[in-house]
Amino acid sequence: MPVPWFLLSLALGRSPIVLSLERLVGPQDTTHCSPGLSCHLWDSDILCLPGDIVPAPGPVLAPTHLQTELVLRCRKETYCDLCVRVAVHLAVHGHWEEPEDEEKFGGAADSGVEEPRNASLQAQVVLSFQAYPTARCVLLEVQVPAALVQFGQSVGSVVYDCFEAALGSEVRIWSYTQPRYEKELNLTQQLPALPWLNVSADGDNVHLVLNVSEEQHFGLSLYWNQVQGPPKPRWHKNLTGPQIITLNHTDLVPCLCIQVWPLEPDSVRTNICPFREDPRAHQNLWRAARLRLLTLQSWLLDAPCSLPAEAALCWQAPGGDPCQPLVPPLSWENVTVDKVLEFPLLKVHPNLCVQQVNSWEKLQLQECLWADSLGPLKDDVLLLETRGPQDNRSLCALEPSGCTSLPSKASTRAARLGEYLLQDLQSGQCLQLWDDDLGALWACPMDKYIHKRWALLWLACLLFAAALSLILLLKKDHAKGWLRLLKQDVRSGAAARGRAALLLYSADDSGFERLVGALASALCQLPLRVAVDLWSRREMSAQGPVAWFHAQRRQNLQEGGVVVLLFSPGAVALCSEWLQEGVSAPGAHGPHDAFRASLSCVLPDFLQGRAPGRYVGACFDRLLHPDSVPALFRTVPVFSLPSQLPDFLGALLQPRAPRPGRLQERAEQVSRALQPALDSYFHPPGTPAPGRGLGPGAGDGT
Repeated sequence: MPVPWFLLSLALGRSPIVLSLERLVGPQDTTHCSPGLSCHLWDSDILCLPGDIVPAPGPVLAPTHLQTELVLRCRKETYCDLCVRVAVHLAVHGHWEEPEDEEKFGGAADSGVEEPRNASLQAQVVLSFQAYPTARCVLLEVQVPAALVQFGQSVGSVVYDCFEAALGSEVRIWSYTQPRYEKELNLTQQLPALPWLNVSADGDNVHLVLNVSEEQHFGLSLYWNQVQGPPKPRWHKNLTGPQIITLNHTDLVPCLCIQVWPLEPDSVRTNICPFREDPRAHQNLWRAARLRLLTLQSWLLDAPCSLPAEAALCWQAPGGDPCQPLVPPLSWENVTVDKVLEFPLLKVHPNLCVQQVNSWEKLQLQECLWADSLGPLKDDVLLLETRGPQDNRSLCALEPSGCTSLPSKASTRAARLGEYLLQDLQSGQCLQLWDDDLGALWACPMDKYIHKRWALLWLACLLFAAALSLILLLKKDHAKGWLRLLKQDVRSGAAARGRAALLLYSADDSGFERLVGALASALCQLPLRVAVDLWSRREMSAQGPVAWFHAQRRQNLQEGGVVVLLFSPGAVALCSEWLQEGVSAPGAHGPHDAFRASLSCVLPDFLQGRAPGRYVGACFDRLLHPDSVPALFRTVPVFSLPSQLPDFLGALLQPRAPRPGRLQERAEQVSRALQPALDSYFHPPGTPAPGRGLGPGAGDGT
């Protein structure tokens, strides 16, 4: 694509390696070679298929070294293309095998054997070139005369003009012969980038600095560069003049790339991917990764970039012990992002989890995919059956200390109940999870044995309670006073503790986050225990958004709490994306956004009718109308704040909501605490909104 000369001069400066090629009528490629060699370029590109390495039949030409230089191909006096000239140095490898007849008869071999030694060598040399989004392969035919054929010596080079590439791009070049006798040569080169694009770090933030003239109009795009498939656009804007765009460090991932181009006809686009080796970007990538269950036996890994990872099933027993990998008998499986994987299971179980590890064998992600659909973890024992030759089989019970053989005289729980477990297995009371020729997995329930063990203790407790009741009846007056005091203590304790409320929102911008923080602080003045990710950033960064929300939601619902969905334009866009009704806002995809991470757990509650009584919706008056909330989420009350604060607080404080007069006083109290934040966010028209940045997660700067 033609580039104005002043842009090339900015990027290349006075580099001595830049040469001017002769002017061509069209974009014609040429080749030339060292003196004494003859070479020819095929008229069209070929398929890039290296093939397997085959033994050399004798002396062959092989590429030994690649050399590049930048040249210019100019179509007009002031419009040129940046080109990569490639020189392939060749040498003679291999040798002729001595004929057996010559050794046996003292050199009296057929004269026809000597003829190939005096013949010239020919080779087909392939050059493969890749520079996003271009990929080409060309074929060069080279012939070396017999006089230059010296075993192990260089015979010269062949030069190809030239591969066109964009400023700032990374080019990769391979060279090999057809057929391929040796491993291909490869070379990677970073072409010069325009100096008006720079990336700098400032603490937890990253600045994109664009030093251009005030009249220069240009486009800026952020995208995820995918190994397979087209890039995924994240953000795009047309800008003017010098700019400093701030990115939050939590938005960085290794495949996040930047594309900049002047808003001119036929302008070249500069691409850089500066975060490939950034440790923070790799940490954010694993925090953004999540496992998604498609069917009962299929799942996939959802992540912004490709991940070198393996996965295996593990058994998670209740009580907080580490999840125990089921390898063997199962095996580790290579995982590809967005590729569906199948479990080799007959049945599923809530205690089965997926462990995800990277190439350094470090555990990065673990999730019990069936916990929501099949209920909480069960106190079951996993039996591992191993099958040997001649129908020999052995059984062991998986425990935190290892796999205990059954029957066994060990002091573990499974060993003490070994006979009962074997009886349950034979009677068909155990659930078979997996089976093949080498073994099987069985999940056997343990709750009935626990009931038997504690039956005598429960009986003793009942006898003690009956005796205590008899004593209280004999002292009736004293008992009434004691029960009255106990009732008052329980009520006061419950009132002081308050109902749990989990606040979920989409982090549209920093101003909206401050507004959410003000609402959460105002609600804390009521008998409510408010949880919001703003106050748990360190904990959420350590656990990841999905794990943090899953733990908060489970604790909230177990305590009879309520989940508040605070809708904004970004939240509505995210919900629509999940419901396949639209696309999401670019600013709502940060790894720190608990709302996006929570949708995988929230949506099943609404789809299966479990949301009423557990969830409440809310939005701000001047930001979003309740009718804009997707219909699925309007199956629970959605309140507009602050106009419907009394009704909103009444829903939060259920089932111990105060009388109407007291509820109105608390609504006015919350409204007064919230008003400064509302005034700061919804300021008079004509002034820029606070915290509304050009780039994702930050404000603009010039």
